[in-house]
Amino acid sequence: MHITNQKSAPREPVTSPLFTGSDVTRQPLAPDSQDYTVNIINFGKGVRNKLHTHESDQLLIVTAGTGIVATEQEERTVNVGDVILIPAGERHWHGSGQDSAFSHIALTRAGSKLTQIED
Repeated sequence: MHITNQKSAPREPVTSPLFTGSDVTRQPLAPDSQDYTVNIINFGKGVRNKLHTHESDQLLIVTAGTGIVATEQEERTVNVGDVILIPAGERHWHGSGQDSAFSHIALTRAGSKLTQIED
């Protein structure tokens, strides 16, 4: 058994063309899991990821701030405690609004491929 507290998980800067800005960090919560990729992703104000898909379902659990989760058909505001299930293959993006930083736990199947659609 391994217990991690989200408050003490180290913040690692994330540099990726997937994000619209550089104010993004990742906190690994289960780095030794063979089945799941589980991270807290922290977005600075106004930063989001670009339209993308995953090979597996993705589960997001909002832990701080107010954010936006969107598909090509809808855009929803989400808050602390909201749980979002994004089915495998659904084109979507998520991140912070202009007025609030935003954090969520992101859970996907380990090894699941992410495909960025938006440049």
